[in-house]
Amino acid sequence: MNKKLGFLNRYLTLWIFTAMLLGVALGYFFPSFPEKLQAYNQGSTNVALAIGLILMMYPPLAKVKYSLLPKVFKNVKLLSISLLLNWIIGPILMFILAIVFLADYPEYMVGLILIGLARCIAMVLVWNDLAEGSSEYGAGLVALNSIFQVFAYSFYAWIFISVLPPFFGFEGALVEISIAQIAESVAIYLGIPFLLGILSRLILVRLYGATWYQEKFIPRISPLTLIALLFTIVLMFSLKGELIVALPQDVLLIALPLLIYFGLMFLIGFWVTRAVGATYDQTTAVAFTAAGNNFELAIAVAIAVFGLHSGQAFTGVIGPLVEVPALIFLVRVSFWLKAKYFSA
Repeated sequence: MNKKLGFLNRYLTLWIFTAMLLGVALGYFFPSFPEKLQAYNQGSTNVALAIGLILMMYPPLAKVKYSLLPKVFKNVKLLSISLLLNWIIGPILMFILAIVFLADYPEYMVGLILIGLARCIAMVLVWNDLAEGSSEYGAGLVALNSIFQVFAYSFYAWIFISVLPPFFGFEGALVEISIAQIAESVAIYLGIPFLLGILSRLILVRLYGATWYQEKFIPRISPLTLIALLFTIVLMFSLKGELIVALPQDVLLIALPLLIYFGLMFLIGFWVTRAVGATYDQTTAVAFTAAGNNFELAIAVAIAVFGLHSGQAFTGVIGPLVEVPALIFLVRVSFWLKAKYFSA
């Protein structure tokens, strides 16, 4: 992995923790910075964050051989496993973890449930790419998740936050988030980089040929993913830097169920997919799609519904604080599993 990814990726964990610390420091020592960042909001979308995320996702989507996507969607078995993991097991597991670990912190509990309902459509492409998963399956599963997200998120939020909590002795919260708002989030964070990736392949392969595209263009744009990832991490952690420093115990309280969630979802996804005879690259794509979450959407919904300074929004920001290093670790785990079970 290190040989292939070069200097930037060789010390990726160090760069990520440095970016996280820099973001927290910006938010803590310069309290006006998050306010200036929020000034660039368009509705519930932060323009600076959106730019970072789009640039981060563009190279993985430019690598996709879109002519192979019909083959991906014909694999009903893997699509069914992915849908089961993402839309049944994932939300239920996060709901259980939220009420078990955060019963005394209802705002954090709701924030955690919001994260569990927002299935990953962005950073999963980065982790899948780093772990040498199938870019075609990664893109196909993300596209499938995005469609379900547009139509299912509002209903799921009503079920898991308004209807179910009273059955466990908690007060239900009213979450009003429209399909249009979800569609806007999906269009920005997935639609734009998807379109750029498709156009890049169509136009540049036609102009310069497939060999130039794969051997020259893709290596040139690949570092953009990690640079944009670090930029995005700095911005995200600056938003709640002051609170992260002021409430370290709360951060750990939220982090524990998240760590359990990421680990369990990845391992369940990996073992189930491997058990049905999938290849390593397919197995990895399904596992990372199951483990990741769309924190951009969860944060946007938490801010829009409960306010910027709410416990729900704080939980949303802690999500990537835990997810980023956890999934970087799972990239390494995936290579260990590859050597152990797919070496033949």
